[in-house]
Amino acid sequence: MAFDGITIASIVKELNQHLTGGRIYKIAQPEPDELLLTIKNNASQYRLLLSADASLPLVYLTGKNKQSPLTAPGFCMLLRKHLQNARILDIAQPGLERIIRIRLEHLNEMGDLCQKTLVIEIMGKHSNIIFCNENMIIDSIKHISGLVSSVREVLPGREYFIPQTQDKQNPLSFLDSLPETPSFSCRAETPDDSIHRTAQDFREKLTSMPMPLYKALYCAFTGLSPVMAQEICFRAGLDGDIPAGSQPPEAMERLYDTFLSLLAQIAAGNFAPNIIYEKKMPVEFAALPLTLYADKESVSFDSISEVLEHYYEEKSTLTRIRQKSTDLRRIVQTALERNIKKYDLQCRQMKDTEKREKYRVYGELLNTYGYGVEPGAKSMEALNYYTNEMITIPLDDTLTPSENAKKYFDKYGKLKRTFEALSELTVEVKNEIEHLESIAAALDIALQEEDLVQIREELIESGYIRRKGGNKKVKITSRPFHYISSDGFHMYVGKNNYQNDELTFKLAVGSDWWFHAKGMPGSHVIVKTEGKELPDRTFEEAARLAAWYSKGREQEKVEIDYLQKKNVKKPNGSKPGFVVYYTNFSMAIDSDISGLKQIL
Repeated sequence: MAFDGITIASIVKELNQHLTGGRIYKIAQPEPDELLLTIKNNASQYRLLLSADASLPLVYLTGKNKQSPLTAPGFCMLLRKHLQNARILDIAQPGLERIIRIRLEHLNEMGDLCQKTLVIEIMGKHSNIIFCNENMIIDSIKHISGLVSSVREVLPGREYFIPQTQDKQNPLSFLDSLPETPSFSCRAETPDDSIHRTAQDFREKLTSMPMPLYKALYCAFTGLSPVMAQEICFRAGLDGDIPAGSQPPEAMERLYDTFLSLLAQIAAGNFAPNIIYEKKMPVEFAALPLTLYADKESVSFDSISEVLEHYYEEKSTLTRIRQKSTDLRRIVQTALERNIKKYDLQCRQMKDTEKREKYRVYGELLNTYGYGVEPGAKSMEALNYYTNEMITIPLDDTLTPSENAKKYFDKYGKLKRTFEALSELTVEVKNEIEHLESIAAALDIALQEEDLVQIREELIESGYIRRKGGNKKVKITSRPFHYISSDGFHMYVGKNNYQNDELTFKLAVGSDWWFHAKGMPGSHVIVKTEGKELPDRTFEEAARLAAWYSKGREQEKVEIDYLQKKNVKKPNGSKPGFVVYYTNFSMAIDSDISGLKQIL
């Protein structure tokens, strides 16, 4: 989801409610491109995070503090000099631009009241935090010279202006066509506020663009992200992939009415911050309801700051774990590829050994009927007394029948030895492949760094990684997932093979129920019965957990085996997490666990 102008409008409204009239108490710069302002207002304390990070620019209120460097950067010291104890006069957004302007009042060295502006530009890799005196730049958190940008220099002493790099219209100018135009902070300092836009302007702008309708919307107007443009089309009942020029007039009228309705909602400040989840994973967020995701789970929040903090915290957690597990994934993948190649080669060799019985029969028949073979013969016809059929036996014309028989027996012996060796080796390699696939599945469900510690320990004990610092084992703090079923039963899910063994053979008792995805890597799921009979709903919820925490979580349905724990056995010397069972029940179920309560 793009950090669009509508999200900024929602943030501006929230910041005005909490911060206007407050004073800046502390200024910190925990990261090179990030500020954390502590503001006191109405007997409350707020922390405002301003990030101009190129990959993840953000602005939101947070309750969390961040550790600052021992020596404050120059930009932070400059802000402390000018803005310590400064009062916030107002917070505004020009048009629906991705820009926030915080107007501040402070006392200068002479004790006179002065006004300054802190501008936060949320524009992807061009994001910046700029400190201005009227329209002159005092300093910025990022310096942009003419060598870097030919559009605008961001340097001390330069004039500040919003670069007009695209021919986009301010959508708020269409509000003039409404009977009553609300007044709100987004409309302040808008370059084209005086221009009266009409429905005809709207249609002409979109039809002039030979592209899908939803794309024309966000390319024509500031502040709209692709997702919000698709939402407008969806609310109007239109296919956003069809160009505007191919839409009938009545369809464009519906689109215009929907467009105005959305703008009126923004102008009135009627925001409804929410996050869209798909199978417990955040996929989108917005300041307004996203009706096009009606088939997915939508979680509402009281403020846009909560949305941003939750969404990016969950996203960054997953990203961070992916980065931390990169080395482990590479080790597992390399070992897996090597074992798969070895297994394929062994299977081909095993197929070749299927000829061994034929060579044994050839040898026996030559010993039985070889006395009648003429010298120099290249083949012999003989009755196979095992099948009562005539067969042709190829001969080496340079050898006697008894020597040909010995040759076939030698081939038989070699293939028999190969078969016996491969019968054990293929099982070992197949078990190793299944073990590595289970480790790969554990890496996919790891959510915290401590989860990776136990997976690394398993790889060390399996010989794939050398232990550093001697033979001392690391402390394991990772614990299985813990859920409560709708009927109040405790359900546990192993995060890796060690936890699977612990759950199945230490935590569970004989009458508890055990669940696992059929024929694929996945977690062991244990349901504690406490001597009670499980209702059908709990069986289904535990099966969904087994489906979600398996390699088949993306499938529409996953087949789940389930049985009482007393029927689950672990063979001697088997790999961690490996079990066998012979009598079980099965069900095919989806992997939606969004309604389950997790105990953290």
